[in-house]
Amino acid sequence: MLMPSAWNPLDPPRVGWMFAYDWDRVARDALQAHGRARFDHAGFDLFSFPSNIGLPLFDHERFAARQAARGRRLRWQAVISQQEHFGALAASLVAEKLGLPGTPPQSILAAQHKLHARRVLQRVAPEANLGFADLDAVYGGDIPHGLAYPAFVKPVKAAFSVLARPVADRDVLQAHTRFGRRELWVIRRLVDPFDRLCRARLPEAGPAHRMLLEEPMPAQVPQFNLDGYVDNGHVHALGVVDAIMYPGTAAFMRWEHPSRLPAAVQQRALDVARRFLAAIGYRHGMFNLEFFYDHARDRLSVIECNPRLASQFGDLYRRVHGRDPHAMGLALALGRDPLTAPRCEPSANVAASLVYRAFDPGAVPAPPSAGRRLAFDKAFPGALMFSFPKTGYALARDFKWTGNHHYGIVHLGARDRGELRERAERASATLGWPAPYADHPASRMLHPGADPLPALLNAAPRWNAAAHVNPIGASD
Repeated sequence: MLMPSAWNPLDPPRVGWMFAYDWDRVARDALQAHGRARFDHAGFDLFSFPSNIGLPLFDHERFAARQAARGRRLRWQAVISQQEHFGALAASLVAEKLGLPGTPPQSILAAQHKLHARRVLQRVAPEANLGFADLDAVYGGDIPHGLAYPAFVKPVKAAFSVLARPVADRDVLQAHTRFGRRELWVIRRLVDPFDRLCRARLPEAGPAHRMLLEEPMPAQVPQFNLDGYVDNGHVHALGVVDAIMYPGTAAFMRWEHPSRLPAAVQQRALDVARRFLAAIGYRHGMFNLEFFYDHARDRLSVIECNPRLASQFGDLYRRVHGRDPHAMGLALALGRDPLTAPRCEPSANVAASLVYRAFDPGAVPAPPSAGRRLAFDKAFPGALMFSFPKTGYALARDFKWTGNHHYGIVHLGARDRGELRERAERASATLGWPAPYADHPASRMLHPGADPLPALLNAAPRWNAAAHVNPIGASD
């Protein structure tokens, strides 16, 4: 392992960065521009053509072998990735082959296999676990009778909340898991690489081509994200980001930082993270713990623990604290103390990641024109804006798999939450998009086929599955 050393912009280290897109690409380019490292990129963008033609033949071990050979030739001093689906696991495999600092692949697998992670959590932090059960059906197979509803269903291996949703009864679950040939092809190509590696490296987790049932939480219970890092087995917190949902849905409307969650509850989340990460052998790297906190019952419940930085939030920490989580992740990958990573001047007291969604396929706002983009850049210097337009089959698949179309993101900072909202309203109007606030008329419009989620979720404060799928009850 490399010994800690000072940052030297005159002699930047050579680093392999796997699957750097969107926020990761912005952060990577900034780090390189400031002389923190020279990056060699590998991977493909799952959501853009022709980049994603690499998906059908992707295999983790083959990819890692090629990149390790490249890393030896180019003398990489570190390998890094903060991408959830393929990147974090690929980077850990390459680092393993090169003998560089990194997280063991088995730890990544243990965190990303959602059913296995639930089992581990039940062993080490049962008070923070949700009731859960394996859905005993292959993709597209008949749903067993006798399950308890309502429930929340999600794939054992997925990302970006794909196919995760509450279900009211067997008919809804059966319809949700009916996939066409084209959908099944995409699902299998997304999950096969993980499943192959899991069978070889973590066979006790079981197959990844299945779904998981979980205890649903009441609709009004808020979600939070604890971000942090592990250095030589020591777990440290960066902070907490609050999630605000579109009314009556499980879809994120925006994230805000700093958090309004009491410090004592944030500390409880950190304690749960420490127990879980230690149990899966996660001793080195960034992490993100998603959790519910029910104020009425003083109950903290883990949604999932992601073995990488939540890249979308990195910019929020830079704006508010001047701390750069991507630079800290780079330091960890180089075997350095992440607290030695250079900092920047904070530019805001509060910051938000605004998430733009359409819930009606017939009312999807157009991408901003070149003129609107220019006006946005001029009016909001330093803001970030991403547009994700889709049409045809890709758009239809979004509505089938997530119940909405996520078409854009904007990051802004402000002096306080009142000014943040005012800036968000102006920025949204400049782009021609409805502002992501609960009392904005467009934010209350749901897809006509959406479930009445508040009534559905509030109907079941406690949850148990049928005996034949091995339920584990949640603890208060």
